[in-house]
Amino acid sequence: MTLINLKDLEAHLWHAAHIITGPIDASDYKTYIFPILFFKRICDVYDEEFADAMESVGDAELAKGKMFHRIQIPENCHWRDVFAETKDIGQALKDSFRGIELANPKLHGIFGDASWTNKERLSDELLATLLNHFNKVNLGVSSVRDDDMGRAYEYLIKRFADKANKKAGEFYTPRTIVRLMVNILDPKAGESVYDPACGTGGMLLETIHHVKENGGDPRLLKIKGQEKNLTTEAIARMNLFLHGQEDFDIIRGDTLREPKFLQSDHLETFDCVVANPPFSLKEWGYDLWSNDPYGRKQYALAPKTNGDFAWVQHMFASLNDNGRMAVVLPHGVLFRGGTEGVIRTKLLQENRIVAIIGVASNLFYGTGIPACILVLRKSRPTTHKDHVLIINAEEIYTKGRAQNTLSNKQADDIYQIYHDQIQKGPDAKEIEGVARWVPLKEIEENDFNLNIARYVQKPLEEENITVEEALKDFQRKLAELEKAEEELEALLIKEGFEV
Repeated sequence: MTLINLKDLEAHLWHAAHIITGPIDASDYKTYIFPILFFKRICDVYDEEFADAMESVGDAELAKGKMFHRIQIPENCHWRDVFAETKDIGQALKDSFRGIELANPKLHGIFGDASWTNKERLSDELLATLLNHFNKVNLGVSSVRDDDMGRAYEYLIKRFADKANKKAGEFYTPRTIVRLMVNILDPKAGESVYDPACGTGGMLLETIHHVKENGGDPRLLKIKGQEKNLTTEAIARMNLFLHGQEDFDIIRGDTLREPKFLQSDHLETFDCVVANPPFSLKEWGYDLWSNDPYGRKQYALAPKTNGDFAWVQHMFASLNDNGRMAVVLPHGVLFRGGTEGVIRTKLLQENRIVAIIGVASNLFYGTGIPACILVLRKSRPTTHKDHVLIINAEEIYTKGRAQNTLSNKQADDIYQIYHDQIQKGPDAKEIEGVARWVPLKEIEENDFNLNIARYVQKPLEEENITVEEALKDFQRKLAELEKAEEELEALLIKEGFEV
């Protein structure tokens, strides 16, 4: 069977969204398209595995055995069973999804909870059209490799995020920001990685790509994530499966109220913790944290109506002794006072904050405010102590009409600045207006305020002009002013005003 070109596959999958446009809101495309895509993929892969097994054992019953299949497809739950239906197709889909989940405990809840039987939204005719469209392409591994399947899936997530726009911030972080953060953490094969607000799994996937690109075996990564939204959590698991990853653990739940990764009564700890949590969450679980059993308010209790520092403290408490973390947050965490100021001060005094990177505004879906990346470590090299690396990357971006973007090259340029400065340590030469190592003493003199502009500012460009040039400029502006006054006077006379 010939391999499908990635661009053709992406176009084919994106067309599926057009089929349901109208009855289904753009922000809900992912709820319906991804489960059907996943269903088709696992059934086509199952058929390939079955064919291979038949060649080996020559017995149909034996060829259905678990040893030959990554995922079991029970009787009457295959794609072809649903495809053969002409009425109550939504119910047939729902029954197949549940049957597959029951036969594969690791897939529990992976198809989400879309209302497949709501015929006002999804008529039999519409579902038949959608299934017909997917049926045109074989999605087995011989047609679509894991890497291409994963890339096509990521492409769809990005397109759905573009369509959903403001709502997309809940599940999607721009991939170049993710790339930058993962490069900074530099996860290695054999290490553990955790995202407490994992969305559709983009950050966890990037750690897999990173290890692979650097010659490591990503199968040796220990990957864990928690996500509050049921649909998004299901998509994250599908995403990892479709990238060929098997050893991962994504659990649904509210991380700040009920963390799922525990060792006895303590938080499980990791080598790398990375996240883009919801900015300035108002209802984050303040009441529960006043008596938090997991020791997450070791520096202070975050404000009742702002969870930014609750996320920071949860992530920091989830680091092992050599752990490092990177988190995206709004700039307010750098300078707000009250208990946030207390937490920030203690983190600085204990030498936990490695670097702060300010990125351009309007890069994220759902918010135009500029954000920053905080990099923390449990323990730092002695040569770095009592210093914080501050990078102002706010001018490294590509301007867009509705939203600014960061290209791969721009993300890599920011990373290179970070990498070079970290390698040299506080002795590194300052990059004027872009990066410098700031001594803790200077930060203390500023009341532990980390506002980037206090420490790294673009130099003011002096304009050197001659007296003759200044006089000519003045005369030109005076002439423009006289002309404007004459035009205004003529307009007033025309409209009947006395001048």
